[in-house]
Amino acid sequence: MKNRKLIIQLIIAFIALILILESAYLVKETEQVIITQFGKPVGEAKMTPGLKFRIPFIQKANYFEKRYLEWDGDPNQVPTKDKKFIFVDSYARWQITDPLQFFRRLTDERGAQSRLDDILDGETRDFIANHNIEESVRTSNRTPISSDLAGEEVGDTLMNITVGRQKIQEMILQSANQRASDLGIVILDFRLKRLNYVDDVRAQVYERMQSERFRIAERFRSEGQGEASKINGQKERDLKLIQSEAFRQAEEIMGAADAQAAGIYAAAYDRSSASRNLYSFVKSMETFERTFDSTTTVILSTKSELYRFLIGMD
Repeated sequence: MKNRKLIIQLIIAFIALILILESAYLVKETEQVIITQFGKPVGEAKMTPGLKFRIPFIQKANYFEKRYLEWDGDPNQVPTKDKKFIFVDSYARWQITDPLQFFRRLTDERGAQSRLDDILDGETRDFIANHNIEESVRTSNRTPISSDLAGEEVGDTLMNITVGRQKIQEMILQSANQRASDLGIVILDFRLKRLNYVDDVRAQVYERMQSERFRIAERFRSEGQGEASKINGQKERDLKLIQSEAFRQAEEIMGAADAQAAGIYAAAYDRSSASRNLYSFVKSMETFERTFDSTTTVILSTKSELYRFLIGMD
């Protein structure tokens, strides 16, 4: 009899333990709980951590994350406003802010991820399609780089950005939150993780980059040739100026030397002429002395040196 009572007591204790364990549940700091009864939510969401109780076997605890959650989109090929196709890969961070509404609309995180795929992918496609490819790729206008050789700004042919990638991300985030406002969630952040050109667009971009660089290089080359021509012209002018100045100085030196030489020649000629006249005079006097006396009669030509001296003696 005692064994039977003991067995009954053990059974009752076991059942009580099961009921206690089934009715108690723990809410962690990172969790929030919705209690459902026969699949329908009962009461408010349990947001505070601690030990909680529910009706065993009838009610069920549904746990949801309180922390930030990740959404990672699949790369999609999207057309831009200027009819170019790019692959867009995006990601977002979201959070469950109203667990009760979240459970009613989405049930669980898998349903939320599927709903976010529809919302974020759709908004991304819409906003990318409403802007040119440069607006999606670049956040702002590039700072022009000045060139001392070219004298103008490099990058002056780039498209002027009025919206930009950052603004597009903000608009997608705002529009997506409006569509998700009744889902019990909030999208905290949205980013375009990666943008890739399709093959045709990539080839066009490379060709544009090459043509732009070729144009800049050609401008630099022409400017360099102009500078080289200017330097060569200045060099030729300086060379001719130096040569003309040297020729002038040389002519002046040669003229002074010729004048000095002429003076020396003239002085030397004057001295030699006086010597010849004296020599001729002495010899003529010796000739007179040897050949003439008081009885001598001679006939002299007017061109004779003796005649010239005789006339000069008169």
